Amino acid sequence: MRIQDQLPEIRGKYIYDAHLADITWFRVGGPAEVIVMPADVDDLTVFLAKLPADIPIYPLGVGSNLLVRDGGLPGVVLRLGAPFAKVETDGLEVQAGAAALDATVAKRAAAAGIAGLEFYRGIPGSIGGALRMNAGAYGAETKDILIEATALDRRGKKHVFNNHDMGFTYRRSAVPDELIFIEATYRGHEGAPEEINQRMKEIMQKREDSQPIRERTGGSTFKNPDPDVSGSKSSWQLIDSVGARGRIIGDAQVSPQHCNFLINRGQATAADLENLGESVRADVLRETGVDLQWEIKRIGQAVSA
Repeated sequence: MRIQDQLPEIRGKYIYDAHLADITWFRVGGPAEVIVMPADVDDLTVFLAKLPADIPIYPLGVGSNLLVRDGGLPGVVLRLGAPFAKVETDGLEVQAGAAALDATVAKRAAAAGIAGLEFYRGIPGSIGGALRMNAGAYGAETKDILIEATALDRRGKKHVFNNHDMGFTYRRSAVPDELIFIEATYRGHEGAPEEINQRMKEIMQKREDSQPIRERTGGSTFKNPDPDVSGSKSSWQLIDSVGARGRIIGDAQVSPQHCNFLINRGQATAADLENLGESVRADVLRETGVDLQWEIKRIGQAVSA
């Protein structure tokens, strides 16, 4: 049965055979069988409650920390739009929808004199992804500021998780993958807007100086390993130590500027990027004994050779 014949009627919209390479930062990947864009939370609830349980769902934010394989994605890709991107402040609390950009949340907090969220300014993603992977940078993480997060399950039932419930560890949360985050509430501390904005400017300058932010990249490729295992070396140091800086497979390259970033030089395939990453992992494991773990999420089907 065609997927079109199995999807429930909603107020939002469906886009069939959608080109995911157009909306991921790497600019690679095969098509989505269908993208769903619900009109609001109630519409998403109806969609989830009526969608057949055997059809997979893949939430997709801004596509910044994602590698979609060349064969594309069967099932449904969920994209949350403007109704899920609202950001409000109340005292020292910030409430943000899952589709709100991390940078937008940081800016709104700064304008309200709420400090502690500045690190979000340097993370090129959305709140849903930040919750899922305990996003962090420049010495701070999502777990440091989160009060609670709200998610929907595959039946459309709402679940609220406090900070402890999230089970945060380095670059992950313990919330089951099938739950879909819709909003979060954070608490910062009082600060002067001009001082907060200055810290954000410094963060952005550090990011621009050290990362290939104007390239087709997906952010940090590998998680930093346990210091006890790596001898306190970060992923980029281990990659550099095995001579992988600048390595090329197809049209994919290890960034010469920051070697924990992979770059699509223009015509790379998802397979080029994944094979390049795996070649780096293999060399680091062989020469240092450290097994690097992907931070970039890889989804979808590979194309058979």
